[in-house]
Amino acid sequence: MVRRDMDKYMISFALQLPNGIMQRRLHIMSKALAGSRFAVCLCTLAISAIAQAQNAAEHIVTNVTAELAARAADHGAPMPMLRTAERVVPGDVLIYTVEVRNAGNYAAESAVVVQPVPNHMIYVADSAVGPGVDVDYSVDGGRTFGQPEDLKLAGAVVTASAADYTHIRWRLRNRLKPNSIAYVRFRAQVR
Repeated sequence: MVRRDMDKYMISFALQLPNGIMQRRLHIMSKALAGSRFAVCLCTLAISAIAQAQNAAEHIVTNVTAELAARAADHGAPMPMLRTAERVVPGDVLIYTVEVRNAGNYAAESAVVVQPVPNHMIYVADSAVGPGVDVDYSVDGGRTFGQPEDLKLAGAVVTASAADYTHIRWRLRNRLKPNSIAYVRFRAQVR
């Protein structure tokens, strides 16, 4: 969109990304500069950078596996093992591993992964982990996120507990290169 505002020209680019709207604006200060090759080149670079960011964000693919912690004896000593969670009973704790893959052609800057806590499960406090990630939580179905000490249920005065969490969000601090994989995990207990 190009719009004339007094003696300024403003070119706006708005793109919808999975984690919200990203908008970039390029201000061109005079009519003379607006038609110059410099301005056209600058616009082309801005569009290219935004398209690359959108392309990277659109190509983040996740795969979730749930495993049950089991014990196996190795020379008489119990060893923890993981097995596929095919059949579970109340009280079992499952370990969810989320594979985050960049299937795009560009590095993904600050990729964001949101995973709901499965139905009939209770999130285990402080179990969401991953290398180089910032983790926050939601208690309102994924509409808003925050740190545990800041979360309150609608109309409540007390801080929400881990059992109230509906979604977990990991924000990767490092770029995820094309065809690269990152893993994040959390634990949840069967109700």
